[in-house]
Amino acid sequence: MTEYKVPSLTVDIIIEREGKILMIRRKGKTFHNYLALPGGFVDYGETVEHAAIREAKEELNVDIGLREILGVYSDPERDPRKHIVSIVFIADTEENPQAGDDASDFEWVDLDDTSEFAFDHGKILEDYLKWKKNGGTYWSTR
Repeated sequence: MTEYKVPSLTVDIIIEREGKILMIRRKGKTFHNYLALPGGFVDYGETVEHAAIREAKEELNVDIGLREILGVYSDPERDPRKHIVSIVFIADTEENPQAGDDASDFEWVDLDDTSEFAFDHGKILEDYLKWKKNGGTYWSTR
């Protein structure tokens, strides 16, 4: 009998305010030196929308309003932990963040920052900039 593995489903959240993106530094040895978008696993029985809202609350202690989905990222090499599929949301918040859960710290990063980002988050932010320049309409690299 063949054993099938289902790829993990995650969410990432782009929260922009005044030309800056809210990024976190993750706790733990592996990714603590890199900036990352807030986000995490979708729990069984949970909608992806609820997962994004929950993760923002857990990691940054903020309530967010989801605006739309930027895209779905599914490169098998996107994350060495094998978080293969991520739905990336664009969201708003008026609240001031506080690091919590598995976020050791947070930072508001300029959109043109060239920092090293965790996972494929640099690519996601490049795509977000293209999306913004296109007037917030869907675009494709294909």
